[in-house]
Amino acid sequence: MRLPMPRVKQVDRLIATSVLSTLAIVWLILVGFDTLGQFLRQLGHVGDHGYTLSKAAIYIADTIPRRMYEHFGNAALIGGLLGLGGLAGSGELTALRAAGMSKLRIAVSVTAVVAVLTVAVMLIGETLAPAGDQRAQAIQLALHSDNIGLTTRSGLWARDGDDVVNAKRAQAVRVDGHQRVQLVDVRVFSFDDSGQLVKFRRAKSAENNGRDWTLKDLRISTLDADGVHSHEVASVPWKTHLDARVLEQSIVHPQYLSMRDLYANMQYLRANGQNPGAYAVSFWSHALYPLNVLVLVLCAMPFAFGALRSGGLGKRLFIGVLLAIAWYFLQQSMTNFGTVYGLSPMLANLLPAMVLVIVATLYFRRHG
Repeated sequence: MRLPMPRVKQVDRLIATSVLSTLAIVWLILVGFDTLGQFLRQLGHVGDHGYTLSKAAIYIADTIPRRMYEHFGNAALIGGLLGLGGLAGSGELTALRAAGMSKLRIAVSVTAVVAVLTVAVMLIGETLAPAGDQRAQAIQLALHSDNIGLTTRSGLWARDGDDVVNAKRAQAVRVDGHQRVQLVDVRVFSFDDSGQLVKFRRAKSAENNGRDWTLKDLRISTLDADGVHSHEVASVPWKTHLDARVLEQSIVHPQYLSMRDLYANMQYLRANGQNPGAYAVSFWSHALYPLNVLVLVLCAMPFAFGALRSGGLGKRLFIGVLLAIAWYFLQQSMTNFGTVYGLSPMLANLLPAMVLVIVATLYFRRHG
């Protein structure tokens, strides 16, 4: 004898309340622990190069949107399992099944709830997170170097002896299998002892080979009593005190950029005959972020109907963490596999989701 099927809105409200409450708690815990750990590390730098406790706090606050974006997928997975597992433990999930609600229908309801939050998190990841990380990178750059500054509008600024250097942006490129730093749209202002501008150099890019810098596609303008004299050079060695390692550690983080900035970097590298590499991987990771989150949540739901039916919170939490770790290693291995064997970055990022979709399809076909 079948129990009367509850109204869809009541069922969805019940599932949404259970899942959202646990998801929010898990999300807060993951972001909180990550933020606290980073703040403790920043305390070790307080006092260096004028780095104060307030600057450390501002740095942490600026990175919170990015941490929310990074941890949402795991929070959705673990929170979904705990929320639905709680319904299973109280018998409400069994009641829904007895009323004729299929496992797939329940799983889709959970995924729909997460989808609404995923849209908001995507907006954070494309707006607040990149902007906050640019400000945070400027703070870190000042910590590691006394003569380098960074602004969101005009890019990198550095004092280099009698020269002042400005670069629109810094990015990572691969040269002979190694990641190197490249400065784009570089301007070098040279002054004499009296503070008068005597030379202006503008280069399309400045590249570092691990030891030395080279200015490429360069236009040199010299100012003297007779006027301005200009000529163009394909490339010249650049004697500068800019530390490529500091720039790489403080600025070049493709995974922290927005999709728009990633696409611009990809287009620039392709136009100059270079492999977009990490920028393409990060771009497709951002583009497929909603799909990966929703597929991960949907494919984790079968555990709520089996392994999570018995056992307490500890067992559910253990299974959720185990699945999150397995998903992380699956993504990393697929991405690395694609990089090594020249697989399309889009396909490399899509493969983990495809594997989970196949597994989930087979499960729901067999178990309904």
